[in-house]
Amino acid sequence: MSRTSLSAPETPATRFLRQHHTAFSAHPYAYEEHGGTRVSARELNVHEHAVIKTLVMEDEARQPLIVLMHGDRKVSTKELARQAGRKQISPCDPAVAQRHTGYLVGGTSPFGTRKSMPVFMEESILDLPLIYINGGKRGFLVGVHPHDIVQMLHPGLVNVALE
Repeated sequence: MSRTSLSAPETPATRFLRQHHTAFSAHPYAYEEHGGTRVSARELNVHEHAVIKTLVMEDEARQPLIVLMHGDRKVSTKELARQAGRKQISPCDPAVAQRHTGYLVGGTSPFGTRKSMPVFMEESILDLPLIYINGGKRGFLVGVHPHDIVQMLHPGLVNVALE
């Protein structure tokens, strides 16, 4: 499927961005199962560091939270728990994450989630002029200014990236 034959879908995330009067660019691409940010960065011809993962995790009380992280980095859950004032944080089971967000894993956006959850964002994301983040559907990223995320989602800024 060529890039030109793909169209930008309307999702809860794009509706959320419009409701918040946030400028964004739509970037549909050919989704590959288990391809992750490596594939989306390749398809959009951007550096993987500028592709931001939306990770759904839970604390020791099984309360969900969202972590925004560079595509080429991992999250230190131990450091995240310390900085977020939690005892422990671990990734959510995909089915649980889908219930919390309303999105399929691989298409999870921090915008327009079914349930309101605390959001934590790797602070160095703010150093980028433009980021690409999931637009609420597999094979669909939106380009936004990282400071717009701060205005809309009021994330806790953390330093928890691992190479």
